[in-house]
Amino acid sequence: MAAPQFGAPVIAPAADLPDWALRSVNLADPRLGAQAIFASDEFFAPLSRMLDPAPAVFIPGKYDDHGKWMDGWETRRKRTTGHDWSIIKLGRKGTISGFDVDTSHFTGNYAPAIAIEGTDATSDDPAVLEHAAWTPLLEATSLQGNSHHLLKAIGSGAFSHLRIHIYPDGGVARLRVYGQPVGSFDDPGATYDLAALENGGRVVACNDAHYGSPSNILLPGRGVNMGDGWETRRRREPGNDWCIVELGAAGIIERIEVDTAHFRGNYPDRCSVQAARVEGGTDQSLITQAMFWPVLMNEQKLEMHAIHSFTEGLAELGPVTHVRFNIIPDGGVSRLRLWGKVSP
Repeated sequence: MAAPQFGAPVIAPAADLPDWALRSVNLADPRLGAQAIFASDEFFAPLSRMLDPAPAVFIPGKYDDHGKWMDGWETRRKRTTGHDWSIIKLGRKGTISGFDVDTSHFTGNYAPAIAIEGTDATSDDPAVLEHAAWTPLLEATSLQGNSHHLLKAIGSGAFSHLRIHIYPDGGVARLRVYGQPVGSFDDPGATYDLAALENGGRVVACNDAHYGSPSNILLPGRGVNMGDGWETRRRREPGNDWCIVELGAAGIIERIEVDTAHFRGNYPDRCSVQAARVEGGTDQSLITQAMFWPVLMNEQKLEMHAIHSFTEGLAELGPVTHVRFNIIPDGGVSRLRLWGKVSP
């Protein structure tokens, strides 16, 4: 039997994110621990696909036993009263700024409207969550097909789970939940990875991300392959590549860890770190400032596919909020850890 012939995959374009999203973490990222808990219906496509961190893809000619294969959460056509709904667990409990409700590739089958509620719960049991106190975070909002919808959240508080209502049925390709983790630094005397995404760290800017997003270097665990890191193009001019990271909280960095997992013929030859405490300004203004920040760690030699830990010779700069991570001259890095104590 001949293998099915599929057309060329079509990858959804990225959203043009507003400032409130750019300054936030996607709390619904499964790489941070987000999970699909329950869906009233998953006939055409499972809820878990809606949380996939990769852009939604459309594959012409691809079908499964239930019909056209769709990259997202899609319910069957409802023939009764009511509407479909689902519950997801966020990767980290946090405050929520807003959402990207993405219906990419859903045209005649997208959900016409959506509403979202949040709760703070210790149980993942759908029967328990059904009776939890839910706070409205997004009132019923109309959606369009094949579109990103950047929607600010209402209400306040910190939430561990979300309940998503779609009216009455249909599909959502991706849901991004932009916010800030809470409870990351409960012990002031403990040592934390101040740059970790799950602790509220974020990449502000970089000069090049040809082969991989710099945000990957702040993810938990070791990278699974070269694509799960930050890699720049081959530099053919003087200088070096860099990215700027905002820490989850101001702190004193005591140890720097650079992991070049899976990067063998393309790891950076050396790296260095600059740091500063920054108050105010914009992400764009930091790019110029960062060139003149004091050096926290001088150039250090790197090796392929290895974890490098640096504790000696770090400058005493006091509490810092941002670092500029320099890779010299170019190449790929899997993870960056900035271990330290939070400033009071």
